[in-house]
Amino acid sequence: MRVGGPADRIITASTRDELIDRAVELWETREDWLLLGGGSNTVVADEGYPGPVLLVRTSGLEIVDDPELGAGSVRLRVQAGHDWDALVAECVERGWAGIEALSGIPGLAGAAPVQNIGAYGQELSDVLHSIEFLDAETYEPRRMLAAELGLGYRDSVLKQGLQGVVLSIDLVLADAAVLTSASSGPVPVSGRIRFPQLASAVGVELGSRVPLAVVRSAVLSLRASKGMVLDAEDHDSWSAGSFFTNPIVSAHFARALPAGAPTFPLGEQEVEPAVLSLDEFNAGVPVSIPEANPDQRVKLSAAWLIEQSGVPKGFRLPGSGAAISSKHTLAITNRGAATAEDIGELARLIVQRVQQEFGVLLVPEPNLYGIEL
Repeated sequence: MRVGGPADRIITASTRDELIDRAVELWETREDWLLLGGGSNTVVADEGYPGPVLLVRTSGLEIVDDPELGAGSVRLRVQAGHDWDALVAECVERGWAGIEALSGIPGLAGAAPVQNIGAYGQELSDVLHSIEFLDAETYEPRRMLAAELGLGYRDSVLKQGLQGVVLSIDLVLADAAVLTSASSGPVPVSGRIRFPQLASAVGVELGSRVPLAVVRSAVLSLRASKGMVLDAEDHDSWSAGSFFTNPIVSAHFARALPAGAPTFPLGEQEVEPAVLSLDEFNAGVPVSIPEANPDQRVKLSAAWLIEQSGVPKGFRLPGSGAAISSKHTLAITNRGAATAEDIGELARLIVQRVQQEFGVLLVPEPNLYGIEL
């Protein structure tokens, strides 16, 4: 976001062993310190960070020999400091499917499991096998399977307070090709398209598969149209991406929102089957279809809530250097001279407006240091 003050001290780790050594040294001092990847999902106060900052600058990927994998799968180990979008680009080039819809997400691979990154119908949890984790309690690296990480919508045990450092992540991707025509030969294809906007962009029905490169290109175009691809010339991209997560509420609560409020079900509705005895059916007893559980959880659109609360695209407080993106209501942007306090002031206004209008408390998605909402 190009805001915030300096760190007290910068330490850089370029190899896995160096990352372990520097982290252990910092833990042994018992002082507070900050682990930082690309910084794209971080907003620091104008006063800066009052302690050491450890920069993760490891890189590299390798194929892991895993006899438990079936044919057509590849297990890939990626160092924590590897650029995420560069990883996606390489996987697409090699014909490995599973993260192509996560193109254009800024940041580094080690941060991906922290909030279970996701976009356009794919999430990291779909392909994450495990991570190598340096435990802050034991100072020892250990492998944690994806099932141990409590991965949910933009959430994990890492985000909820498990202390340590992600050293690397292991992904299981599909290594498959289909013959699209006699002239083109084998062409690597994507996983099934699960997001309506992406399906529309590539001109196919939901559930279809298309060439990996087509998905990557479409996703990058969609993200750019929303200011979600970093561009030094586009102030709409001077942001931390989506500033708030989409709220998750009960279906009962969602029904009280105004007509037209977008809702997205989480998982399958669990409904008890309608049961009648044969004698009851023959006697004409009507079949009553039970209603869905009123406590079923659904996801709301934070962008819709923000705009309907009176904060439109391009909204800017008088004299502030921060504004809502002109392309996407969910992004708070730096128009060139914003301070961290400008960002915080606008974010607080949005939270207040949405809560007053709809009774929904928006939760920030970026990591905030020294900024209170």
